[in-house]
Amino acid sequence: MAQRKKRKRPLKQAEPKRERREGSLAMGSRNVLMLFVGIIIIVIGYFLLGRGSITAAPLLLVLGYCVVVPLSIILWVKRSESGNQREAGE
Repeated sequence: MAQRKKRKRPLKQAEPKRERREGSLAMGSRNVLMLFVGIIIIVIGYFLLGRGSITAAPLLLVLGYCVVVPLSIILWVKRSESGNQREAGE
């Protein structure tokens, strides 16, 4: 059998890293707001836990720790050069 020559695939060009501006956050304002909402949900969950709630407190704590806080970190905001913010999915 004849051997096929392997074609060399062109290397993908590495995208240049965006430079971070002085004083800018790595997270967008929506992400920070979601993080604060998650922290407030967690604080309310601990408050209800202290009051003896056995249904609402665990639900709020799981919602805060496992849903809202990770989403605020995972969902990132793409910044355009003009300064407008858009979500990555749009």
